[in-house]
Formats: sequence, C-alpha cells, structure tokens
Amino acid sequence: MTETSARPSGRAQATRAALLDAAREVFTACGFSDANISDVVARAGASVGSLYHHFGGKADLYLALYEDYQARQEDRASAAVRQARVAGETDPVRLFIAGARAFFHGCWEERDLARLFLAGGRPPGFELVARRRYREWVSSNAALLKPRERPLGEALVLVLTTVAAQAGHEVAMQESQEAAYELAEALLELIHRIGVPD
Repeated sequence: MTETSARPSGRAQATRAALLDAAREVFTACGFSDANISDVVARAGASVGSLYHHFGGKADLYLALYEDYQARQEDRASAAVRQARVAGETDPVRLFIAGARAFFHGCWEERDLARLFLAGGRPPGFELVARRRYREWVSSNAALLKPRERPLGEALVLVLTTVAAQAGHEVAMQESQEAAYELAEALLELIHRIGVPD
C-alpha cells in the first residue's frame, strides 16, 4: 500500500472518531430524540455527507456509539480477567468478579454514556442490538464460569450476568465516584455470595 492510498483511510478514521466524539456530546446533552444532526457535524467539523457516508444517519450513529462503548467495556473486563489470571487466580467466580469490577468502574468512568443508554428515547433497532450484546456477554461468561462444573451452572451464568448488567446501571447513576465504587464493592460481595454459596 502506498502512502497516498493509506492517507484517506487515516482521514476517514479521524472523521469517524470526530463524529462519534461530537455525537457523544450532543446525545448526552439532548438525548437521542432531541439531538440534531447539524449540531453533531458542526461540533465534529465535518459535513452532513460525511456523517451519512460513515453512519447512514442519526440512528446508526447512536448505535455505533453504543457498540463502541460496549466494546470498551468488554476490553476492560477482559483485561482485568487476564491480569487476575497472570496473578495466579484460577477460581472462575473470582475471575468473573475481577471482570465485573472493571465493568463497574467503566460504568462510572463513562457514566454519561451509561446514563444515555438507560434514558429511553432510543432509535429503532436499539433493543435488538442490546439483546445481541447481552447474549454475547452471557456466552463469554459461560466460557469463564464453566457452568457444567457447577450445580445450576447455566442458571448461575444468567443470574450473575443479569445482576452485573443491572448493577452497572446503578453504579453509573451514583452522585460521586466514592459512592459508585462503594456500591460496586457491595455488589461484588453479593455476586461472590451468589456464585459461591456456603
């Protein structure tokens, strides 16, 4: 690939990133329904044509913002699980808790987006995307928690995944980082009790 043919790709990536950053500002300030495409492109320093080229419209832009947020959350959780394994942890529930802690911290760190995706007024197709993401998360957790080796294993995977997902929403809604992390630790203790009953 020549230098000149690589440049448009770099510009395209920069334009896409600028549009997503601008969309984050506009959507979190106004919500999906009241957000205006012209505000997004103005903040991004882009054109309406470039937005439609990259995303196809306001709904696709919102869904891309959601997908990017979820990918970052998955990366946080996966990195925490890897780090716990490197430190010698082998217990599946403790590994799940390491990933859940990183997920909760991400909910707080990106609370503007977490709150946006909870707020309602979402575009058509959002529920399908969210459901697909949830099923993928359940599958990842099943691989981690090895349900066949535990009583009620499949049910345990569903319960722990659902608890973590709903708890993440509550972490994002706290008034301070201290309150968010305190709630996260209490939730992780509860997850541990569910996952490793006496």
